[in-house]
Amino acid sequence: MKPDMSLNLNTLCEKIQTLSAEQISEVEDFVEFLRVRGQERELTRTGAAVSAPAFAAVWNNPEDEAYD
Repeated sequence: MKPDMSLNLNTLCEKIQTLSAEQISEVEDFVEFLRVRGQERELTRTGAAVSAPAFAAVWNNPEDEAYD
């Protein structure tokens, strides 16, 4: 963890502690949303990288040169 990251986390924790239980629940939901979205984006990037060679074989052909 970066040194400035620790300071940001401390500040964030202090702010969260001032919230109501309902607001803390909303923060938790949002953090979970961000976590899942990051995982989905990584899965999409990985899938695209893995499939690129297979698609290259299909896309790179003489019949499709007019579309390049």
